[in-house]
Amino acid sequence: MARRFLSAILLLLLLSGKAAAGWYHVENYQGSIGPHPIHLSLQTYDFGSGITVEGSYFYDSRQSPIALYGKISGGRIALCEISDEKEFQRIFVIGSKTPVDTTGCALTLDVTDSGAAGNWSKGTETYPVSLKRIAGLDDTGEGKIDGAVEIPFWAQTATDRFAGVYKNTSAGICMTKMQVIKKLGGKVAQEVIFRDDDVCSAGMLMTPIYMNVEKWIEHGKDVISVNFRGGGAGTTIDYVFDPTTKKYRQKK
Repeated sequence: MARRFLSAILLLLLLSGKAAAGWYHVENYQGSIGPHPIHLSLQTYDFGSGITVEGSYFYDSRQSPIALYGKISGGRIALCEISDEKEFQRIFVIGSKTPVDTTGCALTLDVTDSGAAGNWSKGTETYPVSLKRIAGLDDTGEGKIDGAVEIPFWAQTATDRFAGVYKNTSAGICMTKMQVIKKLGGKVAQEVIFRDDDVCSAGMLMTPIYMNVEKWIEHGKDVISVNFRGGGAGTTIDYVFDPTTKKYRQKK
């Protein structure tokens, strides 16, 4: 109940912003931070409190998504990493009441049409960042996708992360399937297919795109919720892990 209440607050905050044909403008990148291969995804939007970009990235060796927020100024982006659940709630769910300060954020990127380059710095550690643009999604106009768009959702469990595969279908842009990816080894263990040809609403709720799959806990067990556009504040389908089949199944 608390999770859905907080999601509704976020929805109302976003709806108070400017209207557009859609709200997703996402660019996906592949590259490295120093010697470490990474994948990074960025969504640009006016999220309020001065935040104009949010994102998710993971080190290929760890497969644990790290939430990002920041500001764009010209072709330069400053990105801060979310450090814990308390900060996640304050920045993404409740929303900051004052302009967000990105001074001292870990990532600074100069973006071009083909990629991005910059630095990652934390404490005494500094590494160069080199990224190649590999895919993009934009439904703020007529709607277009180029490349294979996989969204690394912020939700994760101790063993799994979740990725949404977005495609341009006959009904428009939507998430056609959710991948369950094992953190150990980075292999796809399961694909949950969404057959939604009439409405094409899976993964299209008006939140940051990385929140279209959420995790919450019920009776000590992880519940994975997929958001769908429609019905005012949207609808959800919940999934739980079945230890017998080793797969996620729809919650009864």
